[in-house]
Amino acid sequence: MDMTWPGLRSLRSLERLGTIAAVAEAQGYTAGAVSQQLAALERAVGKPLLARVGRSVRLTEAGVVLAGHAEELLQAERAARRALASLDDEVVGSLRLATFASSAATIMPRSIVEARARHPLLRVSTLEVDVDAVTQTVERGDADLAFGLDYPDAPVPRAPGVELVRLATERFMLAVPASWETPDRVSLTAALEWDWILPPAATDYGRAVRAACRRAEFEPRVAHLVTDTAVSLAMVAQGLGTTVVAEMMLALAPPSGLRTLRLEETIERHIVLVRRRGDTARPTIRAMTAVIEATVRAAGGP
Repeated sequence: MDMTWPGLRSLRSLERLGTIAAVAEAQGYTAGAVSQQLAALERAVGKPLLARVGRSVRLTEAGVVLAGHAEELLQAERAARRALASLDDEVVGSLRLATFASSAATIMPRSIVEARARHPLLRVSTLEVDVDAVTQTVERGDADLAFGLDYPDAPVPRAPGVELVRLATERFMLAVPASWETPDRVSLTAALEWDWILPPAATDYGRAVRAACRRAEFEPRVAHLVTDTAVSLAMVAQGLGTTVVAEMMLALAPPSGLRTLRLEETIERHIVLVRRRGDTARPTIRAMTAVIEATVRAAGGP
């Protein structure tokens, strides 16, 4: 019985999520690819694992039994990989680091340069992901480490197999057009009548900003729904409205056209590193975590 790991992961997800489409979305595959993984798993075990019900599928009795063992098998696979990686204390190997726009412009490049200097045999590759999806990216094994953002008002979803390492805390400011005549320090309520440039309310960032405004007893007047930070700040610089901004985000700001106002209220976010629980046994993960933490400390923050 030669079971495939992708098939086991998809079967476990199907039991939890209920549809192949949901599994495909969660794992970043097409529905066709997930179906192929499950078909290969069926051939390997020699029993039907799925039964078609209308346009959907359900697990057969064999599928339910195997799904019940899938997590244990996948944990054993991860433990075996960690054990093999820890046989040699020398940091040799590769890892994949997931990043998002502002971390890609600040922490990530400096960390990779420092990692090359400290560990010449460590190869770091990167991929850019949606910042709200970093936990899932690490959990399903598409990345070994990921930069993430944890808002007190919109926390990163926790998962049993994933842990967060806090790297730094940033305090939010208001970004306004340079042409606006405003004090350098304001209350959030100063923006009560201003046009706002914000990401959708369904995003972690969007929820966090709206929650802060509601604590100040107003609803932001969102004139422009924009997800991309660089675009938002460019629009501020053109006089189209205001948005909240943290220090790391300013790396994406245009060179002129906007200024920042200190807020009387404390509105914060935490920059975190996401990794799978137990992966610190791997020298590559342990070394890269230390490099990233040292890089952030040396910079005095993001």
